[in-house]
Amino acid sequence: MSHGTKVPMPTLERLATYLTVLTDLKMRNVETISSADIETRTGVNAAQFRKDLSYFGEFGKPGIGYDVQELHSRISKILNLENRQPVLLMGAGNLGSALAGYQPLRAENFQIVAAFDNNPAKIGTQLWDLTIKDIATIEEENKLLGARMGIIAVPAAAAQDAADRLVKAKVVTILNFAPVLLKLPPTVTVRNVDFVQELAVLAFHLPDSG
Repeated sequence: MSHGTKVPMPTLERLATYLTVLTDLKMRNVETISSADIETRTGVNAAQFRKDLSYFGEFGKPGIGYDVQELHSRISKILNLENRQPVLLMGAGNLGSALAGYQPLRAENFQIVAAFDNNPAKIGTQLWDLTIKDIATIEEENKLLGARMGIIAVPAAAAQDAADRLVKAKVVTILNFAPVLLKLPPTVTVRNVDFVQELAVLAFHLPDSG
């Protein structure tokens, strides 16, 4: 899709939420859904849902609602997920293993196509259906795979090197699970996921135990 119109990041985040709901509905053979149904399932009010869609043209029919199959297809296309998106995984430890085996990724057309590590004891061994590869080979490997997305699931000290290697391998979007600020070219988009930070915010909201 064209990115000529500047779409706010919260709108993109909500589109991803809508897509998850629509995937579930498709699997359960639900044919139509209303904006009120979306509000019930996501907590996003119906007016906001309609506004989010309005960035991308006309959707749905008054009094009928939205065709689940069509809406899923159009949001998939907006998010560049109408075709399989290959993803490179950096780090084959506990977190990397969990991500590689996470089935909902495939349901939304993401596929981890290669896993890399720098631990000689892991290189050449199996991670689910993947053979773990030496991180030093990533550029050559990705010439064949053509992945533009990467996931960093390595310790903080190794994260910048992993990110640099991804960029050299022509990856332009990175999901970073390492608790470190990556220094990358402005052409690379990074999303950071910090479990400890999220838990710390939740801890603040705990009621007093006394």
